[in-house]
Amino acid sequence: MTLLQEFGRFIEASYQTSFSAATLHSARRALLDWHGALIAGADTEAASRLREAYGDEFGVGHCSVAGSQKKVFARAAAFMNGTISHIAEFDDIFRDGAYHPACPTISAVFALAESRNDSVEDLLAAIIIGYEVSTRISKVIQPSHYQYFHTTGTVGVFGAAAACAHLLRLNASQACDALATAGTFASGLQQAFRSDSMTKPMHPGHAAEVGLNAALLAQAGMTGTPDLLEGDAGFGAALCENPRWNELFIDLGSSWNIEQMTFKNHGCCGHNFPAIDAVSHLLNEHQIDPEQIQKIRVGGYKATTEVCRYVHPQTPFEAKFSLTYTVSARIILGRVRERAFLETALANPKIRSMEEKIELSIDPECAAKFPLHRSAKVEIEMNDGSIYAHHQHTRHGDPDEPLTDQELVDKFHELAEPRVGLQVAQTLSGELLGGSGLSVRDLTKLWSKMSY
Repeated sequence: MTLLQEFGRFIEASYQTSFSAATLHSARRALLDWHGALIAGADTEAASRLREAYGDEFGVGHCSVAGSQKKVFARAAAFMNGTISHIAEFDDIFRDGAYHPACPTISAVFALAESRNDSVEDLLAAIIIGYEVSTRISKVIQPSHYQYFHTTGTVGVFGAAAACAHLLRLNASQACDALATAGTFASGLQQAFRSDSMTKPMHPGHAAEVGLNAALLAQAGMTGTPDLLEGDAGFGAALCENPRWNELFIDLGSSWNIEQMTFKNHGCCGHNFPAIDAVSHLLNEHQIDPEQIQKIRVGGYKATTEVCRYVHPQTPFEAKFSLTYTVSARIILGRVRERAFLETALANPKIRSMEEKIELSIDPECAAKFPLHRSAKVEIEMNDGSIYAHHQHTRHGDPDEPLTDQELVDKFHELAEPRVGLQVAQTLSGELLGGSGLSVRDLTKLWSKMSY
């Protein structure tokens, strides 16, 4: 039996699974967080250009797209919402796989569920399965995969396909076909976000559309290549070094990775988080006057130095991938949320001056623990010679230091209220975390009146 055939059997068997209250609540947290990221991206220039490009596809179908009151067919909704939800950099993370599962997985299955008018409960079960299949794949192909590939675009196709296969109740053979077809379209190069462009968020958008399309094709009888993962010219051979396929199914079905998500506390690349959190700890622990800071030394891991390399960023995109900027913004502004990426913040002379004081290097201990741990060592040296140091072993929001439900709701409201208003935001957060038997179409009625 091939790896994807085994996943196909797992998906078919999952139709009889009764998920625990904790697992379902974790899925609700993921769905709430995805909504916040989606709403936050809806009024951006990239989202506007995207909707313009798809202009002739609006006015048909049953699926909502953030920022438009017109409907589209499911495939278009999957692509656009998958893209829009990744723009603001607030989407969740599976730390062990360097992977953002929500944008490809939820965007795909949400569009399918809305087109069918499925219940939120059915949607949640499908999300759990999509997360499980894709996070397991993401984990065993790292760290080599991340050297060149954007996991959210590549592995995201499996999350989208698995979730949609579950919602469609495909049999084991069909579910395998869906995963296999999706996998051959996996793509997303890291070079796309090493410069300022609008390409990066399209990676999960493409993955969402690919996964949904693959599931629908499998339902119609289109077959895939069962050994696509482990074959001599397959996914593993092409996209990573020595994938640990022997670990793929450990404890499958007895634990659920959706309970191990990282929810972002900052609106930027997650590789910045350990340093931001370390600085936050020192600022909270000591009476540090920013004016008296002489030097800040940050020791991180390789991805931090390669991905978050911008200094004095000129655009919001560059700022979100700048460790010096985000750390400085935390010190000067107090938070690294949307306000930190406004033009006024980018031009703030205090932030730019603070950037000059930051030295970033690779710390061997932090580097050795990546990707299982995202850590940073920070020293703040003051003008009087005193030094405050902290080793941040994890990120606030990681599974071992999770955001509380209230913190997650507060984040959602900060993103949603300016765009949909207090009443809608309160209703949405209440329904998404609490639930009262709504259909997916009932949910979208709450936010689909946004128009930009």
